[in-house]
Amino acid sequence: MNNYQKHLQQIQEIKNKPTLLIHICCGVCSVYPLIYLRQYFKITIFFSNSNIYPYEEYQKRLEALQTYLAYLNDDEIKLIIDKYDNEEFSKKISVLKDEPEGGKRCKLCYKLRMEETYKYASLHNYEYCTTVMSISNRKNADYINEIGTKLQSKYPNVKYLYADFKKGDGITKNEALNKKLHLYHQNYCGCVYSIRQH
Repeated sequence: MNNYQKHLQQIQEIKNKPTLLIHICCGVCSVYPLIYLRQYFKITIFFSNSNIYPYEEYQKRLEALQTYLAYLNDDEIKLIIDKYDNEEFSKKISVLKDEPEGGKRCKLCYKLRMEETYKYASLHNYEYCTTVMSISNRKNADYINEIGTKLQSKYPNVKYLYADFKKGDGITKNEALNKKLHLYHQNYCGCVYSIRQH
């Protein structure tokens, strides 16, 4: 078992706030990670979530993120919204439509979104790249960090920031802040297949 919390704590030694492109999937998952990471990085959020179905649900999650960013009132945090194409995304994961929630289909979904983030980070010369997805109790941090390791090899000009944001009391802090802020909280992961398995 990798100690991703130890990896994450090493950023405290970094000087001069490097640039970080961070994939964020929804408002509720962003709360604690952004508070923690903005101490150490110049953050740009990459909202790349064509997996979310239907579009109305995608909009709710984006609006929750925007509400939270307004609450933070931090001019240094930037937001980039990637194109939304659920039809194309669904085709890519449809071969694994019968997989159980949390299995191979989910791992492919993580990979597709994280790679879009990494491509953008590489093209625009960000120093670091990561995702907030490991904050979720329903997402496997080993899967996520394994994907990040492979992407760092593919795009070597961008360092991958290993993390399991659940650790170090992260999940408790995240839930407490979400409760305080009353952010929209979804009741399924995102894709059409996760609705059916909900």
